[in-house]
Amino acid sequence: MTTLTSASSAKEGSIRRFVRHLLYVMTDNPVTAVAFALFVLIVIAALFGPWLVPYNPLATDSSSTLQAPSWQHWFGTDHLGRDVFSRVVVATRLDLMIAVTAVAIAFVVGSTLGAIAGFYGGWTDRITGRLMDTIMAFPLFVLAMGIVAAAGNTIENIIYATAIINLPFYARMARTEVAVRRQAGYVQAARLSGNRDWRILAFQIFPNSLPPMMVQISLNMGWAILNAAGLSFIGLGVSPPTPEWGIMVAEGANYIVSGQWWLAVFPGLALMLAVFTFNLLGDGLRDLVDPLRRT
Repeated sequence: MTTLTSASSAKEGSIRRFVRHLLYVMTDNPVTAVAFALFVLIVIAALFGPWLVPYNPLATDSSSTLQAPSWQHWFGTDHLGRDVFSRVVVATRLDLMIAVTAVAIAFVVGSTLGAIAGFYGGWTDRITGRLMDTIMAFPLFVLAMGIVAAAGNTIENIIYATAIINLPFYARMARTEVAVRRQAGYVQAARLSGNRDWRILAFQIFPNSLPPMMVQISLNMGWAILNAAGLSFIGLGVSPPTPEWGIMVAEGANYIVSGQWWLAVFPGLALMLAVFTFNLLGDGLRDLVDPLRRT
């Protein structure tokens, strides 16, 4: 009973320390607080967007085509009479899902390969290095285009292509961080205590390598959203009529000359806001997970 109480108290203390540290990071850098607020807004739109929007994003209305922004349609309507605001909000879920899934795959696979290469060196390091060099030899967006064009323009293939072109960032960073730390004093102490290599790598070295990778994750999130939107813009991404920012910008670009600016501007602003948010979020994530910043 005493043991359970002690464990519960320790867990509550850990949660309180994390909350205090989170508040400290927010108040220490107002830009980080703004980025987290925008991130929460994006997550809310992604999770609850279909229930929050005033119109069905797929419903067409021939009597309301190409209407300018108004109180009835905040972002106007498109060439099929669909509400642009509803489509922009609902598209958040798809774009965020593609970015999160692709970056998660790239982080797990890339950091694992890089950590093993940095810890053991030798032939594992050489093979991993040549593989990453091969990927980086191509312009990354062109490589993503080639993968999607060859495999088919489905959401799954967009995710895989985005994950592949992001692999080198995590592999190289993890390799560098692990190689620097593998001879550290706490690693030697863990080895002398009888810990196996995989345990040392997983529980001693890798957690201390996370802070710089948090910034990379945040930056790659914004870039993954841009990549998915870019593929959709050139016709290799998500297929219409699915609401997606890249498709909406591509469709709206045809009407800018004739004066229907809102068709491309509002999806473009949503895309810009998402990328801006994730770029600013990186520093805050680094401060949250960095042991040296915890008080």
